[in-house]
Amino acid sequence: MQSACSQETGGSTERLGLQSFTPGSRPATPRECSRGRGSETSNRLVVKKSPHSTLLLRLQEAEFQQHGTRRPSAHLNSSTMRWHSPCLPLFFLFSLLALSLAGDEDFKICSYNVQEFNLEKSQDYRVLHTITRIVSRCDICLLLHVTDSDGKGIQALLDSLNRATDRYDGYTYQSVASKGLGDDLQQYVFLYRTDTANVTGQYQYQKPDSFVRPPFAVQFYSAKTAIKSFILIPLHSEPSRAVQEIDRLYDVFQEVSKKWSNKNVMFLGDFHAACAYVTRDNKRDIRLYTNSAFAWLIGDRVDTTVSEETNCAFDRIVVHGKTFLKAITPFSAQVYNYALDLKIPRAKAVEISDHLPVEVDLKSSAPLLQATPLLILLSISAVLSASVI
Repeated sequence: MQSACSQETGGSTERLGLQSFTPGSRPATPRECSRGRGSETSNRLVVKKSPHSTLLLRLQEAEFQQHGTRRPSAHLNSSTMRWHSPCLPLFFLFSLLALSLAGDEDFKICSYNVQEFNLEKSQDYRVLHTITRIVSRCDICLLLHVTDSDGKGIQALLDSLNRATDRYDGYTYQSVASKGLGDDLQQYVFLYRTDTANVTGQYQYQKPDSFVRPPFAVQFYSAKTAIKSFILIPLHSEPSRAVQEIDRLYDVFQEVSKKWSNKNVMFLGDFHAACAYVTRDNKRDIRLYTNSAFAWLIGDRVDTTVSEETNCAFDRIVVHGKTFLKAITPFSAQVYNYALDLKIPRAKAVEISDHLPVEVDLKSSAPLLQATPLLILLSISAVLSASVI
């Protein structure tokens, strides 16, 4: 009588094949089963009980009964055995999820007071190279305190960004800028990746005597983001009028959101909203503080300056509404200390600007990127559980 490989369980023999062993015969060991040695029918595998293994054994037995021959077991081939593993579908699913998560990133918005950026400053290779590195991290980067009336300095920066495509990020950049504002004709300049964002509107706030450098609102659309359409409103406040100008941003919000029927608004820039310019008592006079619909993403205790002599949260990011707030990647609003990251001495960093950039990430619109950490952990757990069955 033909026998099959089996295992001892509590003194009794558990049948794993289609027939049991002949009484008194020595059961083949698992090693002997896998090598085709042992009992007279030891070329049958000791396998874990699973639907796959049971089906294969039954197919093999049917073929033997019909033809009198048996093909070499697929389980004897280690390369073939891997493809019959029940955990492989889960493994591939998890791999696809991991690759998708790694293959895309959130949408980064930055704001940087670059301190009198113009053609002369752009001709300093070290300065231009550093600013290029800073801007190339961002899908949209607001530059403040640009004094580049003929646009040659910004064009030099764009040329540097676009020449550096293969070295930094692989994107093409364009700019949209306000006219010169205030006595020193400062400009608000947005540099953005054309691959990930489009300008759908721009508007210069014009109410007289409200601001020294009135905000220049730009509406963007990005299919990469979950929120899609949003408005960025910059401000470089006059330090002595910081409280009044920050408060009047509420009036700008009402006008611009009505103009474009879009309340997904972000304020960003150098507000001088700290230290002696805006105190705790002053906040009661600023509607962006008293109105709970506005969220300040850069806190009061953050230092946005380069110098060791100051510790002030001058540069801020503020968003309106729960919709926009939910579209923000949690804890992504921060100061980017490029001096530390790029290993630039503080003394050299101050020569570029006395401010540090601030930034925030918008969530991606990719469905897999919305997967929660719990889903990823469940996938890993499923793979590990299947591997030990």
